[in-house]
Amino acid sequence: MDVVTLLQSASLLVPEETATENDVTAHDVREYLAHDEWEAALGLLEELGDGPPLPAAFWASMAAAAEELRLERSAAWCHWREGETRNGVIRADLTLRAPSDGGRRSPLPGTGVLRPMWDIGARTAAGEPDYKIALVRVEDAPVLEPGGRATVRLAPLTPRSWRHLEPGQVITMHETRTVAGTAVVVQADFRHTEMCLGDS
Repeated sequence: MDVVTLLQSASLLVPEETATENDVTAHDVREYLAHDEWEAALGLLEELGDGPPLPAAFWASMAAAAEELRLERSAAWCHWREGETRNGVIRADLTLRAPSDGGRRSPLPGTGVLRPMWDIGARTAAGEPDYKIALVRVEDAPVLEPGGRATVRLAPLTPRSWRHLEPGQVITMHETRTVAGTAVVVQADFRHTEMCLGDS
């Protein structure tokens, strides 16, 4: 599919009453597409995606269009949002341990490539922490500096085992058995997921 078709398909999945803070709607996006302003249309659709939940097909079309336009960051973001649509949204306020306190010495990449272990309260039969793995994406920054603090989004490898999380719950990040960071859950939303997960 070409970029225009992909973006038009995405725009048709946005309810007509949905608007950005600047009152831009899907109709406006289609006007941009009519004038071959593809990147602008993509950006506006990303903004519209911050409103009421949209289907995974919206984000899949957006990701494909971004890939066609060679906009790697937008493509990665749209793929991430597609995953959240399928598995739920987990956001947390993460504080990394300072290097002087045994924390990491290099910045944490913010693009969702790091897969640390997390203690989310699960225990093994022996009572030991049953660590779970999740990708980490830093909101509004390319990296999180050592000892820094930021809101992050988590993409678990086994989403169902995270569904007990609630806002206010404290979880810990581990790159070894030592705590690398402490996070307070600010959002754990699994209400709009599109598929039943068979993982554990």
